[in-house]
Amino acid sequence: MGRLRSRAPGAASALLGCLWLSACVPAPTDPDAVRAAIEQRNAQLERAYAAGDAGQVAAAFVTDGWQLPPNNAPLIGRAAIEAFWGRALSWGTWQFSLKTAAVTVSGSLAVERGRYQLKFTPGAGAAPGMAGFEDHGNYLVQWRHESDGEWRAVVDAPVSEVLLQPAEH
Repeated sequence: MGRLRSRAPGAASALLGCLWLSACVPAPTDPDAVRAAIEQRNAQLERAYAAGDAGQVAAAFVTDGWQLPPNNAPLIGRAAIEAFWGRALSWGTWQFSLKTAAVTVSGSLAVERGRYQLKFTPGAGAAPGMAGFEDHGNYLVQWRHESDGEWRAVVDAPVSEVLLQPAEH
């Protein structure tokens, strides 16, 4: 019986290790495949913003991800991203166009550099007097290949090229 006990922890560890390894999906190493997966995720994001689906927007991020929207405090964590976009998407229609310029891959991490265009049209949920606007600029996104095989954003940092207008007095 003593021998059985001494072998059981090792056997259990080996079994758990095998189960853990089988649940992990290795990160693709082909830069073209990673770029294609990121572009597919961007297309899903464009559709989610247009449909007003904050849950799908947030699902594109790791649980502790950061989104750095212009002229706003950072959104830290998937729940904060979903809450912010849940409010913002209720204000009207958000049409994003995301165009990948380059992707650099290192193991389970990738960095995407791209350009975005945005058109916001206020709807019934907008505050009185809220104006529509258009924006365009560049962005950097750090992506991580997750154990479920999906690429999710760790940090999303857009940089607008549109100059802020001085406040009217």
